[in-house]
Amino acid sequence: MSLLIYLIGCAFVIGGIAWALVVATVSAVYVMITVVILVGIAILTGVARTRTRD
Repeated sequence: MSLLIYLIGCAFVIGGIAWALVVATVSAVYVMITVVILVGIAILTGVARTRTRD
């Protein structure tokens, strides 16, 4: 459950960054590349932070 909350928070941050890039008239290709990279980072850090230790 905490992973889901973490990813929802990251989605808001990524959405804000994407919106700022669009408003700044950055090319759509660069916006999509940035979003894909940030989603990958969010998943990796989310799993690492919420994983239970054995």
